[in-house]
Amino acid sequence: MGVQGFQEYIEKHCPTAVVPVELQKLARGSLVGGGRQRPPQSPLRLLVDAENCLHRLYGGFYTDWVSGGQWNHMLGYLAALAKACFNGNIELLVCFNGAMEKGRLHEWVKRQVNERQTAQQIVSHIQNKGTPPPKVWFLPPVCMVHCIRLALLRFHIGVVQSIEDHHLEVISLCRENGFHGLVAYDSDYALCNIPYYFSAHALKLSRNGKSLTTSQYLMHEVAKQLDLNPNRFVIFASLLGNHILPDEDLAAFHWSLLGPEHPLASLKVRAHQLVLPPCDVVIKAVADYVRNMTDFSDLEAIANDIFRHSQSRTDDKVVRFKKAVEYYSAASKSQHFSPYQGNRQRTVENHFKTVKQRYLNFSSENPDSPLLPSQAKPTVTSPVAQGLEVISHLNAQIPSLLSMPTRNHMDITTPPLPMVAPEVLRVAQHRHKKGLMYPYIYHILTKGEIKLSVTIEDEANQELPSAVQLFRPIRQHVYGVLFSLAEAKKKAERLAMRRNRLPEYPPVAVKEWAAYKGKSPHTPELVEALPFREWTCPNLKKLWLGKAVEDKNGRMRAFLACMRSDAPAMLNPACVPTHLLVLCCVLRFMLQWPGVRVLRGKELDAFLAQALSPKLYEPEQLQELKIDNLDPRGVQLAALFMSGVDMALLANDVCGQPIPWEHCCPWMYFDGKLLQSKLIRAIRDKAPLIDLCDGQVDQVNKVKKMRQSILEGLNFSPPPPPTPTPCLSTPRGMSTQGGKLEIAGTVVGQWAGIRRGRGRGGFPIQVVSVGGPNRGNGEKVCLHNRLANVLQVEKSCD
Repeated sequence: MGVQGFQEYIEKHCPTAVVPVELQKLARGSLVGGGRQRPPQSPLRLLVDAENCLHRLYGGFYTDWVSGGQWNHMLGYLAALAKACFNGNIELLVCFNGAMEKGRLHEWVKRQVNERQTAQQIVSHIQNKGTPPPKVWFLPPVCMVHCIRLALLRFHIGVVQSIEDHHLEVISLCRENGFHGLVAYDSDYALCNIPYYFSAHALKLSRNGKSLTTSQYLMHEVAKQLDLNPNRFVIFASLLGNHILPDEDLAAFHWSLLGPEHPLASLKVRAHQLVLPPCDVVIKAVADYVRNMTDFSDLEAIANDIFRHSQSRTDDKVVRFKKAVEYYSAASKSQHFSPYQGNRQRTVENHFKTVKQRYLNFSSENPDSPLLPSQAKPTVTSPVAQGLEVISHLNAQIPSLLSMPTRNHMDITTPPLPMVAPEVLRVAQHRHKKGLMYPYIYHILTKGEIKLSVTIEDEANQELPSAVQLFRPIRQHVYGVLFSLAEAKKKAERLAMRRNRLPEYPPVAVKEWAAYKGKSPHTPELVEALPFREWTCPNLKKLWLGKAVEDKNGRMRAFLACMRSDAPAMLNPACVPTHLLVLCCVLRFMLQWPGVRVLRGKELDAFLAQALSPKLYEPEQLQELKIDNLDPRGVQLAALFMSGVDMALLANDVCGQPIPWEHCCPWMYFDGKLLQSKLIRAIRDKAPLIDLCDGQVDQVNKVKKMRQSILEGLNFSPPPPPTPTPCLSTPRGMSTQGGKLEIAGTVVGQWAGIRRGRGRGGFPIQVVSVGGPNRGNGEKVCLHNRLANVLQVEKSCD
């Protein structure tokens, strides 16, 4: 747990430091003391870290999250929250995590391993009992983050997204932009000298919508309980274990603090596995150690002491310990502790100035403005992301954690990304930080990689594909649109024609980090970007900034092509109402999976019937709806569908937003609980379509028209077996006659000869690092198999 266990420690062991507060009363008070003095009539300005608050913003655990999401219920809750804040003179700004954060990738991998196990527990529970799982297994419904973000924009609650380091940017926002307090649930904030710090987990709106309550953490009381001066929190946080120096590297130090006579000492080694002491025991022991330090500014002496039991990579651990101290010192801006007076400290502090400048004018800019560049033009600092400031000095100072052998994941390099027009990158940055664009887009354009979270799927059942595999073709075409591959292909053909030779198309690839059936989250997959075969898509600049009629038509055609839904009937409002276009495109795409039928006829009717049901807009009635026996397949279909919605919203943003965002929102066409009730009637009760439509003939006719539009042109003859994931060209330096892959002089993989297609460019792939033997939760995967998953060298498609 390391630092992240400190938040729970406060609540369990420091009861006097956790006090209930009513935010409306606080807004009426003067709010002086530890925080900013506030004029009597000015609003109480609170910054909310959405990363810690998603289940509260969704509306709590009591809504039926496992069935795919109850979006109108969530919408009603957020409407009541916005009204309560307005009436209570409270102004919220919600900050979403829009950062890729490669430095915290190992934390993300651990979460995916745990959430994957939780997903299997959920599936097993539904199979055995047919009831919703307990709330402790809460997994956010797919697309929930983006649904919350869109709903907040609808209710004029301020929204921003972080860019590089989420925690540092939240802290900087809070300090530098006049906020009176932070609503979050993260130990990094508790240890970073935030004057008014409130619990995101305890945030609660009363049923009448008039009282908004939470808990406030009194960090001076925590310091008293620990008998530790707050000016030593920087060293304390660095020695607990964190994203820079993990607790695995501090295990020997932590055990040494307990001593051989401690009752837990016998647990130190168990079956040759690394065992960590309990978090609360470590916190008390480290607090005692830091309290008794005579000179806490001599980092070299401290490092020599804490790593005297280290048996490997001691120098590396010392460096990362100093970096951790630097990180928390900068985050705390402590006047009592400043171990670096030279360039490094100034570099870290410059990061806060950069973040402040990025967000300084967020309240004065119109969130509903069109796709136009921000007035404050960033400086040019990167040849790949030309015209956009993308890499902060702070991240350059912290060493790449992917190169550390303790990390339980393996990364690979990819070739340079294609150049993107500076004005396009300015638009991407502007809309990203304003929360108006999917964060995936910024990650792809500037870093060439994305992270895809775990969904609910039965890994033991091969009846349904995983969401990652099912919707990967959408992402491949999205990547092609983002990097304007169609235009690049035309240029290559013209050049080849002038030179009287075959054209070469250097492949463009994006790294996808994901966990699904048969795929570990510890390694990325290289996924090739693809242009459309049917037509030449306009370049990204025209899609985003073009104002001509053909540009608007190009946006819609690009979106439909990404969704494999470029059929005439899809754009006929008499067949497919505009607010149901996303629904129909996703269902049509799901029907085109080669191999097994993802959607059966009755299931398609159930999706369409629930989208047209008046009950969709009556969350109070749906709350009373009883589901006799949840169907595992129905739950997985809902998760698959919402994964498709997630990808459709991404494609819509990438293609220049041809569908207004108001018509994209799932509360216009989907409720998980309502879908489950329709599926039960359609499959178990074998109810006819008229019954699925509650006896309404007009609804039946609308369902039939949409069904016909969805099925138009689709061939349901026996399909061929599923094709493998489209893979990449032969890497440069790899023989097409076969060869071996070596790491540090050791052969770890080999492959047979492959046939290289003409007219394709090479693809340089290099293994950067390999994690240590402990790959999370005892998972043991052969390195050869890992490399086979990552380095897809066989060409399976042109």
